[in-house]
Amino acid sequence: MDTPMKRLILLGLMILSCSFVFADTLTLKSGHPDSYVVKKGDTLWDISAYFLKDPWRWPKLWGANPQIANPHLIYPGDQLTLVFIDGEPRLVVKPHIRKSPEGRVLPKGGAIPAVDLSLIQPYLVQNRVVDAAWLAEQPMVLGGESESKHHVMGDIVYVQGQLVVGDKFGVYAQGRQFVSLESGDDLGQEAILTASGRVIESGPISKVQLLSNLRETKAGYRVLPIGDDSLMSAYFMPQAATTPASVLASEKSVREMGKLDVVYIDRGSKDGVEAGHVFSIFRDGIGIVIDGDGQPVKPEDRSSYEDLLSSISSDNEIKMPDIYRGKLMVFKVFDKVSLGLILINEKPVRVKDKLIQPNSLLQSE
Repeated sequence: MDTPMKRLILLGLMILSCSFVFADTLTLKSGHPDSYVVKKGDTLWDISAYFLKDPWRWPKLWGANPQIANPHLIYPGDQLTLVFIDGEPRLVVKPHIRKSPEGRVLPKGGAIPAVDLSLIQPYLVQNRVVDAAWLAEQPMVLGGESESKHHVMGDIVYVQGQLVVGDKFGVYAQGRQFVSLESGDDLGQEAILTASGRVIESGPISKVQLLSNLRETKAGYRVLPIGDDSLMSAYFMPQAATTPASVLASEKSVREMGKLDVVYIDRGSKDGVEAGHVFSIFRDGIGIVIDGDGQPVKPEDRSSYEDLLSSISSDNEIKMPDIYRGKLMVFKVFDKVSLGLILINEKPVRVKDKLIQPNSLLQSE
């Protein structure tokens, strides 16, 4: 191999190595405090946000202290101090001690969580994404004791199938059929939770009393067991997502979404997505075509000829930088689809927006 080629390979390896180093470097927020006393209701995410530009990177900030590595060991009253170890910022804990034989005082609420489900619970949904054929085979609501076509909490509905008395079920309406934005492949059937109920009588037609309702229940809805896959963890442990994805749909079927809105994304457990994964949201930069007069032309102002040039070859189009929209955290994962909550929103989010690994040093965030 000739010397110039060796030099190019060496240079490439050095650049790649440096990019990993920079990608792993924490960026402190301007005006950050030097210490912080943990308060009741705090989470690791909240505390990290006082110090870091990217609070989702909290594990690295706490990583040097074996006590803080376990979030169950941080309690209200603990004093956290910002120090630098090998040039990297770290938080160390100074436990709150009462000067008595009782030693450390542990509050009734226990240790602080990473992200508390109770804080974001009002914005989350319990919808599911399942196989359409499987959903069609599940027990169906046939009607109810009430003559009304719409049933609410306290009503008794009739369900086709012999169910076990005392078992709890969720009642689901059939929603949208999701397909991949890239390949058109089937991603699953949306099942929208309308109510919960308990079986009070079993037989070929079972009776289910509705215990709660998010919307009215009607004949034709399906009844699904409330199992582990439909429950959510009490706490989320935010971490950077590594699998690129896209915004598949809005949970509310609106055109634009903002902070604390729920979205479906087109990747799931089969793609390595997990609850707690944090994505940065970007809108594709527009493509500019240079016209015959040497002037840049936006997509909406192009002539048919300029559209043709753009479609023939990417060399005829200049792509503008992608535009940062915000960040979302995954809270529910299915096989091929996940549900995420928009936590940070600088500009409206839309379907087809790109979701990538968050890193403010490598992207314009």
